[in-house]
Amino acid sequence: MNMIQALNSALDVMLANDPNVLIFGEDVGYFGGVFRVTDGLQKKHGLTRCFDAPISEGGIIATAIGMGAYGLRPVPEIQFADYILPAYDQLVSEAARLRYRSGGEFSAPITVRSPYGGGIFGGQTHSQSPEAVFAHITGLKTVIPSNPYDAKGLLIASIECDDPVIFLEPKRLYNGPFDGRHDRQLRTWAGHAAGEVPEGHYTVPLGKAATVREGKDVTVIAYGTMVHVALGAIEESGIDAELIDLRSIVPLDIDAIVASVERTGRCVIVHEASRFGGFGGELSALVQERCFYRLKSPIERVAGWDTPYPHAFEWDYFVGPARIAAALNRAMEA
Repeated sequence: MNMIQALNSALDVMLANDPNVLIFGEDVGYFGGVFRVTDGLQKKHGLTRCFDAPISEGGIIATAIGMGAYGLRPVPEIQFADYILPAYDQLVSEAARLRYRSGGEFSAPITVRSPYGGGIFGGQTHSQSPEAVFAHITGLKTVIPSNPYDAKGLLIASIECDDPVIFLEPKRLYNGPFDGRHDRQLRTWAGHAAGEVPEGHYTVPLGKAATVREGKDVTVIAYGTMVHVALGAIEESGIDAELIDLRSIVPLDIDAIVASVERTGRCVIVHEASRFGGFGGELSALVQERCFYRLKSPIERVAGWDTPYPHAFEWDYFVGPARIAAALNRAMEA
């Protein structure tokens, strides 16, 4: 399966297994979603289980919170993560706080799906990476898969979770892994180990990172599309780096990070979002606090520039293998 098919399969499984699960959002019903993730689900499960919503992100999430409080498990879709901000108040002030403010009487078991990130010439309003603004909010979980197998397992685990989850899907990976070399022939998930996705129910636990590549020289921490870009940079650099795919940034598998950095003594953090205030800053602080006496060089951060995402200069903004390789070399030379 590619990632679109894997996510569709996860939703299909949960709709079939749990009558409280339902899906709604802009164009997710009859049309099957702008990226076709919900294709065929309305026809199979009915109009009350998969349906279209007005173009009102705040209304979509407010409705989902009410559904969750009454015992349903809604999976609302925000068509692009750039447009999730009109619903930010509902997510922060209501969904994230409901269990606490009600003394555990109510909760909001909602999973908000949304495509995010660049690499598809979406310009400034279809390419943003807002994960850090959600990671900052206590009470929300933030999950970001990097491959079809994880996407299905993480989405099922998110829907079954009793907490509100922001599930960000790297749209550049929907149809295949991308190593950042935009001038080369595109690859599909066919033949890739992570494209072997079981048909039925399984979960990938939230808060458990995966070691994509073992190495002894430097630890590279990434998530989403940057996992594949970092892997390409490592292979081309010739540096024996260990690559960790976080899979979720909240909850964060800090134990896996610390264990790796203590072995290698060096750390490079990669994300697509803008550098200033990005989640890489939190990761850097955590590594410094826990691994200071094991570090052999300063922690490196590779991220997007602190500008709006440009349409005409997509590949100047997009974090590519050359920038990651340069950071790897700096970490090794220091």
